[in-house]
Amino acid sequence: MKFEFATAQRILFGAGTAAEIAAQAAGLGRRPLVVTGKDASRTSAIVDDLHRQAIERLEQFRVSGEPTTETITDGAALGRRCGCDLVISVGGGSVIDTGKAIAALLTNSGQLLDYLEIIGNGCAIECEPVPHIAAPTTAGTGAEVTHNSVIGSKSNGVKVSMRSPLMQPTVVVVDPLLTLGVPPAITATTGLDALTQLIESFVSLKANPLTDGLCREGLCRGARSLLQAYRHGDDIAAREEMCLASLFSGMALANAKLGAVHGFAGPMGGMYDAPHGAICARLLPAVIEANVRALEERRPDSPAFARYDEIAAVLTGEPSARAVDGIEWLNSLYAELTLPTLRDIGVAPSEYPLVAQKAGRASSMKGNPIELTEDELVAILHRADEVNVQD
Repeated sequence: MKFEFATAQRILFGAGTAAEIAAQAAGLGRRPLVVTGKDASRTSAIVDDLHRQAIERLEQFRVSGEPTTETITDGAALGRRCGCDLVISVGGGSVIDTGKAIAALLTNSGQLLDYLEIIGNGCAIECEPVPHIAAPTTAGTGAEVTHNSVIGSKSNGVKVSMRSPLMQPTVVVVDPLLTLGVPPAITATTGLDALTQLIESFVSLKANPLTDGLCREGLCRGARSLLQAYRHGDDIAAREEMCLASLFSGMALANAKLGAVHGFAGPMGGMYDAPHGAICARLLPAVIEANVRALEERRPDSPAFARYDEIAAVLTGEPSARAVDGIEWLNSLYAELTLPTLRDIGVAPSEYPLVAQKAGRASSMKGNPIELTEDELVAILHRADEVNVQD
């Protein structure tokens, strides 16, 4: 047995820990760039705390929507122009991904395209990024403990990654209180992203005993708390559980990789305007079904075959549950949530072959427990659409 595990340098977890961000910042830099989302209400207290510290100058950069190449380029230009020596990201996964990319570009020469996969040169990041404090305000992506940034390219119609082990944030502050104001729809899509990441990491070809423990713990917490957090957004206990599920999912995927759901979600996110978590949720049951069938036919000795049963037991709370029961549990959960269908997203059946081709080339497919054929990938989309119509 041989494996490697890496995560952020320091993680602070618990209600009220956001109040420690300013003190952490004071020891890391003097000119922070504070990256936030459109709604800065949850960051105002943090900014006030920063002003009370011995900070020479503070710049703010707001991110509206998922980051694009233009977003990152503009943010890095602002940071360079103002001589920023620290990045503080307070927001959802998009904000934190933006912060990671900007922190790296502030110390590495060249342009963003030099470091992007697929559409760029894919060069390695050689210099340590400026210190980066990441504080998530949603529970789902786990971006605070991953070492890549997912960035959209409008001109190419794709989402690509800027990736390096050096991009792990310096300090991660997970304060469940920051998630109390998240609307139900975002609670649902981000929470389902976390569940998907935990499931895919658990059955991944790169899974190891350390990520297994994170996945088991995260799935247990997410399964019992997502619906509660969705229905009762002020339930701090449920919010805390979801923050842990999200954190564990990020640590797991960063070290065990993902699978076919994210293989689809990457290219689909670049082709269609839809929340990443919503795409993952709609495809997850169909992907599990396809993987289980393929494993049964071609790899019945694969450990992933039994792991799908274990996942079902955790989700349903029934020790004797099988993979099909887990799929039914997921579909029942979706019936309680407000999620767009594939057709709502704008995916036409005529485009399924193109989507399948792009998904087959995605890097996330490398972690899937079994290689799926292009016909099987197309069938997943048809199956997901059948479920959507029934909804």
